[in-house]
Amino acid sequence: MKATRFEHRLAPLATKKIFRARVVGAAMVSQTLIAVTLGIGMAGFHWIENLTWLDAFHQAAMLLSGMGPVVNMATAAGKLFDGFYALFCGIMLLAVTGILFAPFIHRVMHRFHLENAGN
Repeated sequence: MKATRFEHRLAPLATKKIFRARVVGAAMVSQTLIAVTLGIGMAGFHWIENLTWLDAFHQAAMLLSGMGPVVNMATAAGKLFDGFYALFCGIMLLAVTGILFAPFIHRVMHRFHLENAGN
């Protein structure tokens, strides 16, 4: 059984080793998505608004974390990128949260199902 696949509802509960592998896999996928999204934001702010790499990182990280923008955009292209990037960051925040919690939620739900099947 692969660490990324969940067991069928009639299958026994996954071992702790498989569960840990799922958690590590989910964390790695989440970190990769965050890094790619942060890189896209940094590149956009650097090239579109001519921000320094440090300021571009700060702006992208604040939007990605849900804190909001820091730098006021000077150009129309920058304002459009800022708005679309903020919307994209909101979606990524939800997606990464779902990916991180999926192994835990599945384990709890599977355990409840196995307990109910015994009745």
